[in-house]
Amino acid sequence: MDLSLEPNFEKVEVIVVLDANNSEQLGRFGVEVKKSKSPVVIVDHHKPPTEKGFPVALEIVDDKSRSTCEIVYRLYEEAGVKVDEELAKALFLGIAFDTQLFRYADAETFLITSELVRSGLKPEEALDLFTSSMENPERIARIKASKRAKTLMLDGWLIAISHVSSYQASAARALVNLGYHLSIVCGERSGRVQVSLRCTREFHEKTGIDLASDLAEPLGRLLNGAGGGHSTSAGVNGYGSLEKTIELCESILKGLLATRK
Repeated sequence: MDLSLEPNFEKVEVIVVLDANNSEQLGRFGVEVKKSKSPVVIVDHHKPPTEKGFPVALEIVDDKSRSTCEIVYRLYEEAGVKVDEELAKALFLGIAFDTQLFRYADAETFLITSELVRSGLKPEEALDLFTSSMENPERIARIKASKRAKTLMLDGWLIAISHVSSYQASAARALVNLGYHLSIVCGERSGRVQVSLRCTREFHEKTGIDLASDLAEPLGRLLNGAGGGHSTSAGVNGYGSLEKTIELCESILKGLLATRK
């Protein structure tokens, strides 16, 4: 199979979208997928949004699965496709990334991973690909996010709302690692806004707040974009000003916590 980073969407027979479920998450390819006349298939483990931005011919979604690559593995298994060492490595890396190096894995995750190892995969070698040192721009973004963070204490929960121009997801993870129960990191460039949300499992379980369905999705709609993700990790792409985005984040969050007292 020939791989290309610049596919010709006019010539493809089928478009398969993995680990994403709306045009906003596809970046520059979103417009091409919208224009294409080829059928679109979605394979994903995120809760499907109401609006995707393009017609979908087939949707294979399991929001209980901890990673999209676990769904792909099951599809291979059902189709009788033999998973060789190279394919096992690709699937393993996808599972490891989605589960944050198996921090959020479940029994099914480890069962599939064990099958991948039996295919010849060497986990220690594959995991070495995640050990590359962090570049200084990402470090600086994390530091800026912590310095700019507005700290809220709501119902005993420590919440950080901050902003950086890039590496929002990394900054949000860093703030939770720093000690916050929930972090919201926003960024704006040329009228487009990005928001990354992260929280501890304790926050999710005790408040019942799902970052994807309760925060990211409504915020995405208010920003004329889209939001989604998981219960403890979510993101939003939309349009507007940084100030308005931060204001909306705080307003939605306060409203959610007020209803859960």
